[in-house]
This record gives sequence, C-alpha cells and structure tokens, in this order.
Amino acid sequence: MPDSVYKIIELVGTSTDSWEKAAKSAVERASRTLRDLRVAEVTEQDLVIEDGKVIQPRHEIRVLSDTGVLVVGGGCAGVMAALAAARAGQKTTIVERYGCFGGLWTAGLVLIVLATHVKSASGLTKYVRGFGDELLERLVKIRGGIVNQGPGTRNPTSDPEATKYVMAEMLQEAGVEILLHSWATNAIMDRNSVRGVVFESKSSTYAVTSKVVVDATGDGDVYAAAGAEHVRHIHRIGLVHRLGNVDRAGAAKAAGEAKAPKLGSITPLPGVLWVNMQGPQGDCLDVKTLTDSELGGRRAVWERLKSIQQRPGHGEVFLLDTASQLGVRASRTLRGLVQPTHADAMNGKRYRDVVGVGGGGDFLGERACEIPYGALVPVKVDNLLAAGRCIAADNLMMNYLRLIGPCLVSGQAAGAAAALAIRSKCRPRDVDVPQLQALLKKQGVYFG
Repeated sequence: MPDSVYKIIELVGTSTDSWEKAAKSAVERASRTLRDLRVAEVTEQDLVIEDGKVIQPRHEIRVLSDTGVLVVGGGCAGVMAALAAARAGQKTTIVERYGCFGGLWTAGLVLIVLATHVKSASGLTKYVRGFGDELLERLVKIRGGIVNQGPGTRNPTSDPEATKYVMAEMLQEAGVEILLHSWATNAIMDRNSVRGVVFESKSSTYAVTSKVVVDATGDGDVYAAAGAEHVRHIHRIGLVHRLGNVDRAGAAKAAGEAKAPKLGSITPLPGVLWVNMQGPQGDCLDVKTLTDSELGGRRAVWERLKSIQQRPGHGEVFLLDTASQLGVRASRTLRGLVQPTHADAMNGKRYRDVVGVGGGGDFLGERACEIPYGALVPVKVDNLLAAGRCIAADNLMMNYLRLIGPCLVSGQAAGAAAALAIRSKCRPRDVDVPQLQALLKKQGVYFG
C-alpha cells in the first residue's frame, strides 16, 4: 500500500551448488525469526576460487528485451541490417558495444567509403544504393558532412561525427530499439538454434531474446559463441588518426625532397586529413595483441607527427585525434553455404541467390562483384545470419568484402532476410530467395 512502511534487511546465504539454493537458504533462516516476509531480492553474488580456478555460480540472467530481429553490432553493416528489418515491419533491436554507430567507419576513423562504383562504357556506375546510398545522400545535406558524393565522383569520404548522427537518426526514425555500451559475450542456444544473445553492461549481465539474430560484430563473436563453423585470420591492426592545420603547411619542399610527401587523405573539414596507419600483423582476437597494437600504434602516430613538424613550414600541423576503435581488418569469417572466392570474382561468377552487387575497386580490377545470400548463412546453426566483414569469403576475397561499400550491401541483405524469415515463419536458410530479392529491390538495392 502507498502509506505502508517496509524494513529492508540484508541477508547472507551460502551454497556449494547454486545461487538459487544460497538465496533459498537465506530466506528460510530469516523466516524463522521474521514475520510477514514479503520480498527477497538477490543483490550480490560472490565468485569463488576452487583448486586455483575462479568459479562463477550458476545464476539467472535478466531478459532486458524480447524482439523479432536482434542485430548485434552497430557498424555500417549492422545499421543497414537494423534499418532493413525494421522497415520491413519487424520489431528490431540493435546492440552496440560503443556509444555510437558506424564502427570502423566512424569510431575507427576509416572515413572513405570503398567501393561504391565500377567503371563501365558509360563512365562510373553506382552499385551501392538502397539504404546505404540514402545515408550518403543525407550526409550531403549537412555542411561538412561528406565529399565526393555526387555525379562524376565515387568513393566518398564522410565526417565521422556527421555519420554517427545521421545513423542514429535513421535508426530512431525507423523505430529500432537501441542499446549501447553493451558487449556480446554468449549466444543463447536451443539445440542448434540461436534464441538470443547475452551481453555485459554497466547495469550487469542481461539477455535479449529474439526470433532471428544478425551477427554484425565484424569479428563473428555471436556465430563463434553459437558454434558455427568459421575461419580465423591473422591480419594487420592499425590506429587511424587525423591531422589538423594541414592547409597551413608550407609549400616549400624539405631539403633533398623531390616532392612534398603526402600527409594524409582528404576529409570534408578544411585543413584536416585522415591517415590510415597499416600497423603490424597480429591476432585480432587476442587481448594482449590488441593492447600492444593500441600502445604501439599511438607511439607510431606521435613519432610520425614529430617527423612532420620538423619539416620546413609544417610546424603548425597538429594531431587532431586518434581513433577510439582499433583498425582491425579481419579476425573471423564464416563458413557459409556459399564461399565467395577471389578467383570467382575475377572470372565474373554469377549467383542465383545474389542479394546485392558491390563496386569492385582496384582490388578486383574495377569489376562488379555479386554477393550471394549463402555467404550470410552458417552451414549448420539456425536462426542466425552474418553481415559485414565477417561473412563467408576466402582469404583473398575477404579483403574486398570487408570494405564499407560491400558491408552496406550485405548488411541490408541480412536484415531483409531476417525480416522475411519471421514473416514466412521459416528458418533463414529456408527463405524464398526470389521473395528476398524482390524485397531488396523494393528497398532500392541494385542488382545490375
């Protein structure tokens, strides 16, 4: 009752079996001396050490949300997947580990959108369309939001803050449930089917249950936790940064230099360039490797800046910022129903289950590249799709499919497929491909 007074006391229970038995023991002992015991809530659980091992007691995990399509990862592929699913009429939730959307495109400061076009007899043909191009066009309306987006241009470069803002606006307009600052730690399994994902956050461990999950983590974290077959990769890990006052750098060449060295690549902001540091090769899934890459990358950035500032006329160039997210290029790729290869792309292979076409860029000799639906579908695990740089591809082809342009395409395809699977009451692997292609065409996706 509103005018009632309650007394709150703290109880301690122990059990060698589970937290439920510990709680039951505490309540039973308290009920011997307390009358009218109304509510008992578990507020804290201790980890224990047994035989030198840290043991976490079995405990119930709070379900924060139950949704139709759960998209894990808010990079460019994840945002497209969430938009595609929501605009197809499904309740959609997107969960991101950082506080913004865009992944390596924004937090990683990889600002150029490769690859959006291919060369044709008539000039440049745009292949990245649909929701990806809608995003790029909305950036045009923001002053300083993007450059090289328009007729006669390709591979635009956007401002990271403008991109974060537009992505969040588009998701909210579509009615997508957004959960930030949450790290995926496990998959919820029902035999061979994924039923949701477990996350760690500042508000403790929680779960989101769903009908279909889209793994857009970039690292395949969900499908690895679910036991889906995949391939591990060793690749370069870099730390991208931006330089300011570049427009004030003197035109005079340093002594002995044939030409002034390139400081970085264009951005929409005057006097600002972004610099793509390659970094050493390493295991992108090893925390010590990531730590060393972060520390070593930061040192390399400052050493490079010092060298630049020592050139004649370059004393006012300064470090504007470094990426808040390491430039991880590849860590896991799925073993899918279809495995796109570099050789097939070079030979112009066509797929019956094509769900989009990406621009080829220099890597594919300006060829167009079809993305098959089977590259998004695990061989065995159900109710799960991959999107972005962790979809199926051989060791060479993944270097193309991980670029932002193709990730926009595969993300929209995954979200549309997840929505169609729910609508059709079937597993994602059983989705009617012609219906999926029709839905994607309706959403503006380019098929050639």
